[in-house]
Amino acid sequence: MTPTQTNNDPDQIDHKTCRYICDAVGERLQQSMRPETSLSSRLQHLLDELRRRENDHH
Repeated sequence: MTPTQTNNDPDQIDHKTCRYICDAVGERLQQSMRPETSLSSRLQHLLDELRRRENDHH
């Protein structure tokens, strides 16, 4: 996205775009981590908590 495509503040992106970027990054991280052993229980708990909080905000 070029700065001319944003409305007012070039540092601001809408929620849908932010969500799309986060999902894409998450998918790539999952793919790159797949050969490793499963996530540690602590990391899995943090990811679950993050998803729960995100769902609470919608």
